[in-house]
Parts: sequence; structure tokens; C-alpha cells
Amino acid sequence: MRISEILRRKGSGVVTIAPDATVRELLAVLSAHNVGAVIVSADGVALSGIASERDVVRRLHTRGAALLDEPVSSIMTAAVHTCRPDDDVETLNATMTEHRIRHLPVVRDGRMVGIVSIGDVVKSQISELETEREALVRYLHG
Repeated sequence: MRISEILRRKGSGVVTIAPDATVRELLAVLSAHNVGAVIVSADGVALSGIASERDVVRRLHTRGAALLDEPVSSIMTAAVHTCRPDDDVETLNATMTEHRIRHLPVVRDGRMVGIVSIGDVVKSQISELETEREALVRYLHG
């Protein structure tokens, strides 16, 4: 299965936040959209970084509550792994596992066209296995 198929099923919406927004605002966006990470982008198109719940928790532990008033750019991951719509899910799964990341922006021609989470990958793999199982059952029952 290709990443484009996952995006077709789940949609291509990408939640973004400006790099100068506060961590407190980041938490509000994460909560409002019920997501674990957002793309950091000054214009909603160009990728500056990614910020996740995990980034907040780890920095909060070391910096304390003052972190909430700092800019998102101070905690974001700037070196973001990405994938393309024509990449296959198996490759994406390997990348996520190897680098211990849960969200990857999908980029085509330098523009974000979606985001894929580890949950999306697992869901697609379960769907493929279910389809294969159903085909085998039909085959066995003639």
C-alpha cells in the first residue's frame, strides 16, 4: 500500500502552528484537534519543524513551567523526516521504527500534502491483513 492511499482514506489536512506561538498555544492546538503533533510552519505551507506532546513533556521536565510561555521554535524538532505520497507503507514503518518517530509529514514537490502517524500505518496494515484473510477464506470455501 502507498502513503497516498492512507491520505485518501484519512484526508490530507495538516494542523500547523507558527514558530513564534507559545508552547501554551501549542498545547491548546494539540487538544483542540485531538492530535499528538503539529507541523511548525510560518506560512502554513513551508515546513520549519514538528512539535509533539513528547517534545513538551521532555522540555517541561527540564525547564519547568516557564516553558509554557516560550516559543514553539524552542522545543520543536527542526530536522524533520518526511515521506512522499508514492512511498510504500512498509518503508514508512521501517523509518518510523528506526528513528523512533510517530508522525511524518508527507511532501510532494516541496509542499506538505498531509501527515501520517504510526496509528495510520498500523490501521493500514490491519486493513491489508483483513483483506488477505477474507480472500483466503473465500478461496478455501470455494
